[in-house]
Amino acid sequence: MRIIMNLLAGLCGIYSLLILFRILLSWFSGAQSGKAVELLNRVTDPYLNWWKRVPWLRLGYLDMSPIAAMAAISILQTIFSNLARFGTISIGVIIAISLGALWSAVSFLLGFCVIILILRFIAHMFSRNTMSGFWNIIDTISRPILYRINRIIFRKRIINYMTSLVVSGLMLILVWMGGKIIVQIITTMLVKPPV
Repeated sequence: MRIIMNLLAGLCGIYSLLILFRILLSWFSGAQSGKAVELLNRVTDPYLNWWKRVPWLRLGYLDMSPIAAMAAISILQTIFSNLARFGTISIGVIIAISLGALWSAVSFLLGFCVIILILRFIAHMFSRNTMSGFWNIIDTISRPILYRINRIIFRKRIINYMTSLVVSGLMLILVWMGGKIIVQIITTMLVKPPV
């Protein structure tokens, strides 16, 4: 049983690397040809396309489906590794592993949003020309973030753009820190053996 679980954990790790290569190659338009790339696409695209059909993983230009796909494989790999190591696994450990993987994805998204807001803040502070394609993408991502956070905090009050950027960035950082603490507490409670 342990040999099979080690093998499955290893296969999950290899598949995860293949998906990572596929994602990285998709960023470069010239790297989309060749036998190796075609084979990689045939192996990874069915799984990635399955995740792309989940509507709430797409936020405008931002496609979170690859992160969800890799998180799911990471959960499986960790479960298989624990089964190989200990021969058994509890529901609490499976929930803790799933919660950890989910938090990793959410944490990545929060960090990404904070970086976007910091870039926008710096550009606004130094009055950079923000009409280029790069800044249009930054604005396309930052506007919904600012809108949602401002609706929660300020309701219908109108505030200036700098205040919106600073408050939204601070709120995301607070959510990240609070979420990290809560996930650690819950994970510790789930994994802690009964006394």
